[in-house]
Amino acid sequence: MKTEMTKTDMDSGRDMRSGPSPELSRVVVPLLRGVVYQEEDPGRWNLLLKLEAGVRDYVAVLGLELILDRAEGYAFLRSRPDDGGEAPSPRLIARRRLSYPVSLLLALLRKKLAEFDAAGGDTRLILSRDEVVELVRIFLPEGSNEAKLIDQVDATLNKIAALGFVRRLRGQADMIEVRRIIKAFIDAQWLADFDERLAGYRQLLAGEETGDDHG
Repeated sequence: MKTEMTKTDMDSGRDMRSGPSPELSRVVVPLLRGVVYQEEDPGRWNLLLKLEAGVRDYVAVLGLELILDRAEGYAFLRSRPDDGGEAPSPRLIARRRLSYPVSLLLALLRKKLAEFDAAGGDTRLILSRDEVVELVRIFLPEGSNEAKLIDQVDATLNKIAALGFVRRLRGQADMIEVRRIIKAFIDAQWLADFDERLAGYRQLLAGEETGDDHG
């Protein structure tokens, strides 16, 4: 059957015969590398909105789907869920197993963002390192070494920043902004079970203190 390229395909920046257009590549390549933020590159963001249909079609061939939040101003790619009918396709974007400290701090920052949004006002949640330390402190043994605690928090923040969930403010190394993309990974249902999850974290901590293996 002969396939003809429609005007819609051309407008979306996708040429079925010759591959992605240069414009389409300008948004697909950054998406394959990580998150695209409106605030960081308004020009690329506007191009993504213009070519959204073409981007969705193109990444679908790779087994990916585009997650785009216009209100929050971010977009990223994730593997499409397997439908169970056929053998699962290879994953282009690998899943990451998060450590306990990273998982805990992500949970606490997500809850902090929910409280921040409920209070209204500014759209950017900015916290000092000391504020983050206080969030974590209650989950650590009493009398923990302060300098060691700060180092641990810094190391965990660096890992979370590498994942794209927070960023350190330029010229203010002890200040971080919680990126709103965290809402896409820790959803409302997850938050609804937050207290139960924290109870599990406390049990894990208690096990570590007593030397029990809860693997």
